[in-house]
Order: sequence, then C-alpha cells, then structure tokens
Amino acid sequence: MAKAKKTLTAVERRAEELDTIAAVLPIERRDELAELLTDHDVETLRHLVNQGMGDNTLRALTSDLAYLEAWGMAATGRCLPWPAPEALLLKFVAHHLWDPRRRETDADHGMPADVDESLRSQGFLRSVGPHAPATVRRRLANLSTLTKWRGLDGAFASPALKSAIRLAIRAAPRQRLRKSAKAVTGDVLVKLLASCATDSLRDLRDRAILMVAFASGGRRRSEIAALRVEQLTVEPPVEMPDGPPLPSLAIHLGRTKTTTGEQDDIVYLTGRPVEALNAWMAAAKIDKGSVFRGIGRWGTVSRRALDPQSVNAILKQRVEMAGLESGAFSAHGLRSGYLTEAANRGVPLPEAMEQSRHRSVQQASTYYNNATRRTGRAARLIQ
Repeated sequence: MAKAKKTLTAVERRAEELDTIAAVLPIERRDELAELLTDHDVETLRHLVNQGMGDNTLRALTSDLAYLEAWGMAATGRCLPWPAPEALLLKFVAHHLWDPRRRETDADHGMPADVDESLRSQGFLRSVGPHAPATVRRRLANLSTLTKWRGLDGAFASPALKSAIRLAIRAAPRQRLRKSAKAVTGDVLVKLLASCATDSLRDLRDRAILMVAFASGGRRRSEIAALRVEQLTVEPPVEMPDGPPLPSLAIHLGRTKTTTGEQDDIVYLTGRPVEALNAWMAAAKIDKGSVFRGIGRWGTVSRRALDPQSVNAILKQRVEMAGLESGAFSAHGLRSGYLTEAANRGVPLPEAMEQSRHRSVQQASTYYNNATRRTGRAARLIQ
C-alpha cells in the first residue's frame, strides 16, 4: 500500500522555500520568518535571488520586510497590504519618529504600547526610544523597492510623506552615531591580538580574522564571513631592504557593497597577516571553500562559513577579553580604524583608498580630517 504523502501547511511550505534560497541568502530565524512572510513575500525574494541581486542587499531587504510585516500585523491586525496606502506609511512614520519629550506628557504619542510590546516579544525591538531617521528611510526605501518588483506603484513620493519625515526629524533631532563608537586603531588591535595568544583553533581563527580584516583595508564583516579559498592568490614575496622577504597574498573581492561581480577588485596582504591566515588554514585543514568557519564545542571545524553577525560577536568577545568596553566597538570599527591608523601614520589618502576600496573621497577623507583636527594646533590653543 502506497504511503500517504504528507500535506504541508502553508508555514511549512514557506519554510522549505526559504531553505532553497538560503545558500544565496543566509537567513536566520527561518521558522519565524516563514510565519511572518506571506507566499507573495517569499516568491518576491526568490525572484530577486534569480535576478542576481547582491547577498547583502537581499539580507537587508529580508530583514526589513520581516520587520514591516510584524509591525503591520501588530498595528493593524492584518498582513501588510500591497501597495501600502499613504495613510499606512504615515502611520509607520508616526510610530517610529516621535519626540521623547512629548512622550513624557502624552502617553499616546509615538508607537502605541501594545504595538511596542508585540514587536519586543518577537525580538524586533530592543532599544528604547524613536528609531534613527536613517533606519526609517531605509525601511521605507526597501518597501518601495519591493513594491516596484511586484509591478505596483506606491505613495512613497507623496509630498505628505516627505513632509511628515522632515517635520518629525526637525521636532526630535538626534545626534548621528557612528556604526562603531570607537575605531579599532593599531593600539587597540595589538590588545585584541594579545587575547589570541595560544595555538588553539579558536585563537588561530580569531587572530587571522582580526589581522586579515584590518590589514586588507578594513574589510566589512560580510566580506570576511564570505571569504573563500578560491579568492586567494599567492603572490611573490615582497623584498625588504633591511630584512628577509615577506609573504604576500592577493584577495580577489568579487562582488562587494560598492562593486559588481564583474569588477575584479584586489587587495593585498603582506607579512604577519599572511602568516596568521596560513596558520589558521593549516591547523583547520582548509584547502577549499569557506576560509573562516565555526568551531564546535569539541574543536570540530564546521564546513559552513561564519555568518557576518558571528564576526561581530568574535570582535566583541575579544574586546572584553582585552579588558576594553565591548559596547564601544563593533566590526565596523576595523574599517574606520584602518583609515584612522593610516591617517595617523601619514599614509597618503589615495594609497589608503586603494586598499580600503572606498569609492568616495569625501567619505574616506573624513577619517583623515578628524585625525588632523584632533592633533592639530586648532584643537590645542589651550594646553
């Protein structure tokens, strides 16, 4: 007698469909997403994967789509409508950009308590207070992108929506915070590396991550997590006038946040970072596939790559082990730290940008200008 075929629920079916794109789009909390996202949402994501949209962009779209669906359900009791009407977009702004001072005297101002509680219970809200304007703009922009991919028009260019955002920001100004409060400059990096002093697999891996991420121009955590052996090319040793030649390695970046896969952007490692990377790969017996991987409880090296969040967690753990304040540093601090250190050491900006692969001179020069202003005469009129 033939075995009856199991009938999948809608949630189980969506979970399986999310699994089929997980190789291209690493998704955490798959089961929770399967409950939040609709069939149309999942189909849209699958379509974007097939269109070759960048992994980081897809990850951000998925995260924001999940948040928007969760907020829509909490705020209206229904799934997010497509396209979202202007009134709902204005409600989103009102719930996320509000004045803390007015909230003290008006409990109904801002996000309602029941909506706030619902989002916190699902892990979508953690901090207290209104959202950053950049976060609200990004989520609305991603919602606009997804709406267009569905062949629909939205009210995202509405004068009322633009005015609401502008007035909300003006009513409750916020200080713009850096992605990492403090840069991981050379002196900080030395302390972090000192916490990786043994030859254990974990220390070898974390030392290689820190040195490669910093020395390769402050690579983004997503680029470090996605690094593969096939991207590495051994280069001729670099001859030194006052010492032995140094090992050299080229990293072919492929697709990054600011490039396409057709551009063969290359950065170089020389000396100790190459030695640290070789030591990790030899100890972990990695000769193909992902370079940086998880390590199990009993020292087993996983076949799967670390995810970007794990890179951030590793840095914060090393910060704590070094006796520094973990909340003051994040993985982005390696990127800002590289340019800050280059400025402090007098490395010309164009040379530093060749390694960091910044496309904007204005953005990269900010670190140089800050380093000069902090130590310059204008900041030392009273000593």
